[in-house]
Amino acid sequence: MNDPLIIAGKELRSRLFLGTANYPSPKSLLKAIEASQAEVLTVAIRRVNLQQPENTFLDFLDLNKFQLLPNTAGCYSAKDAVFTAELAREAIGTNWIKVEVIADERTLLPHPTELLKACEELVKKDFVVLPYTNDDPILAKQLQDIGCAAVMPLAAPIGSGLGIRNPHNIQLIRELVKIPVIIDAGIGTASDATLAMELGADAVLVNTAIAEAENPPQMAEAMNLAVQAGRLAFKSGRIPKRFYAKPSTSNTGKITL
Repeated sequence: MNDPLIIAGKELRSRLFLGTANYPSPKSLLKAIEASQAEVLTVAIRRVNLQQPENTFLDFLDLNKFQLLPNTAGCYSAKDAVFTAELAREAIGTNWIKVEVIADERTLLPHPTELLKACEELVKKDFVVLPYTNDDPILAKQLQDIGCAAVMPLAAPIGSGLGIRNPHNIQLIRELVKIPVIIDAGIGTASDATLAMELGADAVLVNTAIAEAENPPQMAEAMNLAVQAGRLAFKSGRIPKRFYAKPSTSNTGKITL
């Protein structure tokens, strides 16, 4: 589609962002990257030994074709997230950062106040900030107002595969913010990705649903097609929902017996 997504001045053709953790093998990950046609790849900076790239999937990619998006996974405070982001910028050479500040280990839900604090500081340090956030329209608006390049509200808890639990809030976020909305966490299958796009999301980030599928490359292809279908449907303008039936054929010219 001639419908690029633009974040911080960078034009992206694919609206599927790919997480790179927990694949059964490096070979499976590389095949999934190819099948997904994704251009943005997330990297958990705390889980990748960037001093030995031969031990990571990064060594097998033409990095000129991708926008790496390191994240601050595993951080529980603004201070830790900012420090991790600075390490990522130095190690990977990008100022893009997905900011995760987690409230607790059981739910892995974002910590709203620490997230705001971390994002505000990172914006001042000239990072392109993409925060992983709750599906809270007011928080999303606050993140926009402090200068984040996009917001990444969850569909459901990380790795749950529950799909979009609160479509109404996603639509409210879409209405309230002007920056890109990227659905992150909780996507379980292709139909979830399509729904996210039909609700007005600009992109979808998927990790677990692909990495832990029985056939990750095949699921990556399915997610790619699902995102494209959802975007086309959103741009096409769906028909209104009706309580009663409406005939699809006019009575004009009806044969009377």
